[in-house]
Amino acid sequence: MARTARERIDGDLISSGVYSALLNEISTLDGCEIQENASSFHVSRGRAFLGIHPRRGGILVNIVLTRQLDSERVHRAERVSANRWHNEVIVKSPSEIDAELLTWIREGYAHTA
Repeated sequence: MARTARERIDGDLISSGVYSALLNEISTLDGCEIQENASSFHVSRGRAFLGIHPRRGGILVNIVLTRQLDSERVHRAERVSANRWHNEVIVKSPSEIDAELLTWIREGYAHTA
């Protein structure tokens, strides 16, 4: 039985806390729209710049940038086109939503304008 992204987040206390803290930060960005899909959420402003994927004990945040991030925090990076990279960061605690992660998210947001 497949569960929706919302059910997976609501069913895991850690994921729920991380998601809530992340949404709190995203709400400071003008013009963002959160779209719920079957297994994830996409945050967009014209085009998606952030993917939120529920995991047990946290969430996987996929940040769309024009470059590959060079950090030990990056779980995986994939070049999807000439000028677009998907950079995945696993967040297991609200405290991991720090200045570094928010800088990357804002960078992705800036490229949607």
